[in-house]
Amino acid sequence: MTPTNGYITTPDGVRLFFQKLGNGPTTIVLINGFYLLDDFKRLASRYTLISLDLRNRGQSDFITDDSKLQRGIHQDADDLEVVRQHFGLTQLNLIGHSYAGTVVMLYAVNHPSYAGRIVQIGATPPDGSKRYPAHLTNEDSVLAEFFSKVQELEKERASTDPVRFCEKFWKLLRVIYVANPADADKIKWGSCNLPTELNLMKYYLGSIAPSLQSLKLTAQDLGVVKSAVLTIHGTKDRSGPYGGALDWVEMLPNAQLLTIEGVAHAPWIEAPDQVFSALENFFAVSPGEGSKRL
Repeated sequence: MTPTNGYITTPDGVRLFFQKLGNGPTTIVLINGFYLLDDFKRLASRYTLISLDLRNRGQSDFITDDSKLQRGIHQDADDLEVVRQHFGLTQLNLIGHSYAGTVVMLYAVNHPSYAGRIVQIGATPPDGSKRYPAHLTNEDSVLAEFFSKVQELEKERASTDPVRFCEKFWKLLRVIYVANPADADKIKWGSCNLPTELNLMKYYLGSIAPSLQSLKLTAQDLGVVKSAVLTIHGTKDRSGPYGGALDWVEMLPNAQLLTIEGVAHAPWIEAPDQVFSALENFFAVSPGEGSKRL
């Protein structure tokens, strides 16, 4: 299946890259498809799948003007409305992983009448300042070892080619995204050949992380969201605490939780049958259906 590629230009002149696959009656927008599309393209056999790279990510424009980045996830959520209008969609069905799982919910809060069915996978919490007890996080020895190795790697930054440094960093990072070390080789998210991803940490630490940490969505905020929401989360996630998934589902009016035991930040890699079966069923049912847990 050959995708259709193109760009969507935002009001401030930033181009967002997209790829469109399939021609099903239901359209789903997959956020940051530059690292997800290969795994999720199976959905295009049944749905129209639009893979979107967020601002300053993937093959979207590499931005050097900090004024276009400073709002972090809030700007990303605003950009999604530009995407909906570009494709002439009545509602926006969304899949967001990691911090994009929070971006898609911000869109639903800001545009409840345009938000369709929404999937969060390994999403960051609705309250960025909240700290969870040990059994709802996975701050284990693997995570501690990762931070130790990154500190050592930093000593090489000045003397190492930037692309090579990026590749070394991702070789370390991928280990924390899976519970089973044997699955680490399946993580191919680095994209160090792209200027956006080569410079990701500066953008993430300067804009994305602060916007996540200052976020404090409440049950009242989320009460306006009438969309059906599917929250998929592994109990061993080191990047987005499992406790955050419990909070999302507790506060959203029409959410269901798919807990996947013993997997980390990439549940579709470690439990593909569970994840893709849930996705296909979720997008196939009528909009009014929903329950609290799967």
